[in-house]
Amino acid sequence: MPDQRDPAPYDALLLLSFGGPEGPDDVVPFLENVTRGRGIPKERLKEVGQHYFLFGGVSPINEQNRALIDALRKDFAEQGLGGPDGLPVYWGNRNWAPYLVDTLREMAADGRRRIAVLATSAYASYSGCRQYRENLAEAVATLEAEGIEPPRVDKLRHYFNHPGFVRPMVDGVVKSLAELDEGVRAGAHLAFTTHSIPTAAADTSGPVEAHGDGGAYVAEHLDVARVIAEAVREETGVAHPWQLVYQSRSGAPHIPWLEPDICDHLEERHAAGAPAVVMVPIGFVSDHMEVLYDLDTEATAKAAELGLPVRRSATVGADPRFAAAVRELLLERAAAERGLPVERCALGALGPSHDLCPVGCCPARSPRPAAAGADSPYA
Repeated sequence: MPDQRDPAPYDALLLLSFGGPEGPDDVVPFLENVTRGRGIPKERLKEVGQHYFLFGGVSPINEQNRALIDALRKDFAEQGLGGPDGLPVYWGNRNWAPYLVDTLREMAADGRRRIAVLATSAYASYSGCRQYRENLAEAVATLEAEGIEPPRVDKLRHYFNHPGFVRPMVDGVVKSLAELDEGVRAGAHLAFTTHSIPTAAADTSGPVEAHGDGGAYVAEHLDVARVIAEAVREETGVAHPWQLVYQSRSGAPHIPWLEPDICDHLEERHAAGAPAVVMVPIGFVSDHMEVLYDLDTEATAKAAELGLPVRRSATVGADPRFAAAVRELLLERAAAERGLPVERCALGALGPSHDLCPVGCCPARSPRPAAAGADSPYA
């Protein structure tokens, strides 16, 4: 990384996230936003919303984003990024307040001209990258229609294999293993979990050359899982068996999605004689609803039913090492935009991801404009 702490040409960072309800009355309207255009009846949304109602109708993702923003501001100020007060950090969501378009309007009013965007999704996929880029393009177009000159938006590269993202997860696995009884600890299996997506979306994830069985989405998760498993072996002296598994499937039953599901996997591991399992949610930046319900509630209940000891390791959340990684990602992109040589941090076999999403990367279900890509009308 360059020694300088110069974020130019960027004058702000935008944290772009999914959003979530902040109370019971928000749940159905939030789900209507998420499923807009799919024609799902309100009664069905109320059924789906039971996961949220179990937690008072509040998604933890919003508070976790606030914590991450605090960590970013602290890191930026301490490191002198963008001056003594730190580079300004804003927050916008796809599906709930603060809405992306409102935040972009605020940034334009504040005079921000070029912003770096960090999405709270670390891997390549339509829903984890391209859809965020489409939302950015839509927000930019809305401001232009209002006669407002929007800032230019550049999405920071995928960070799934950045040391600041991976190392906190390694520590979480080691801690979870230590919490297991000594009699089952050495034989514990590691279940690396991520959000299931349709196999068709997985197969076309990433650049065109990565398309195929599972695409970049599966390849990136497998690479991170290998890195974590090897780091755990180095720290503990034990090579724990591991597998990539999936959770949080939704959609029509006849459409193929990535498998196996975490609960099915727990049944299989129990039947095969595994003494314990540590669930490692590598596909999630923080402990949001899919982690709290699908792992901490549903999968943990399945394990209890089986009599299988389980632990769930921590996500990265607002870990200071992740905040430092975001700073590094921003500085490397800023230096590259200024034409300077850049050393890009990455672990594993895949290397650092691209700065600019190429044409054909994670294609949309139907063509829509997307910002921050080689095919963007807003470059």
